[in-house]
Amino acid sequence: MNIIDLLKYIFLGFIQGFTETIPVSSSGHLMIVKKLVHLEIDFDTLAIITNFGSLIAILFLFRKDIIQLIKSFFGYLTTKKKEYKDDYKYCWLIVLGCIPAGLAGLVIKKLDLFAKIENNIKIVGISLLVTAFLLFLVRKIKGKKNDSQLTYKNALMVGLFQILGLFPGISRSGSTIVGGMTQDMKRDTAFKYSFMLYIPISLAAMVLEVKDIIGTSIDTVTWLYYGIAMLVAAVVTFLVTKWFRHIVNHGKLIYFTMYCAVVGTLVICFLN
Repeated sequence: MNIIDLLKYIFLGFIQGFTETIPVSSSGHLMIVKKLVHLEIDFDTLAIITNFGSLIAILFLFRKDIIQLIKSFFGYLTTKKKEYKDDYKYCWLIVLGCIPAGLAGLVIKKLDLFAKIENNIKIVGISLLVTAFLLFLVRKIKGKKNDSQLTYKNALMVGLFQILGLFPGISRSGSTIVGGMTQDMKRDTAFKYSFMLYIPISLAAMVLEVKDIIGTSIDTVTWLYYGIAMLVAAVVTFLVTKWFRHIVNHGKLIYFTMYCAVVGTLVICFLN
């Protein structure tokens, strides 16, 4: 094991974990790092594995909500008790919210629509500016709706916003939280719903992407590096997401607006 190589993977795992759930685009930041620092690393495989680490962290963070939703869903199906009805409906809101991005993702992958722009660093800069603009629009919105007051229309609108997150460099969490806040959701309601959508979308993406890893010739040491990067991404994602929830609830999205605006401008002006 080479300590320098290990540090590279730890660094990239940290970048993935830190940027995955906050509205700055983890894929965009990995592209920036790839452009700035020449690393002989398979970034595509690394992204898939570290994304899995982030998914594990989100599952753990929202484990109580997930367990409650599963129990309520099957509880309402079998007993029709009123106490389960709100959570049962919320489960269907998650399904509906995932459909637009799910369908769009399949079409994009099938037609390879982003082939010509997915490695274009200027696109990342523009996307960061778009994210900054979206976050700026909702910076003062507090919203009134809680989980039980969400409608199928609200879910569909957030799902449409989630399609933006498929675009290289645009934050998925940023687009869905913005979508939720435009639907008059309370800040924490928008935050929670955003990550409830993140889970099935990420699971589906893993299923589609895992075939790209199967059969790949990767030596034991590199697998160890990937595993460590995944662990780092998981731990950092868990900590950062808790911090991000605090930021959202206190209406401080303006910090991310400024960050995305500055980094996006720098990328456009200085990276080729």
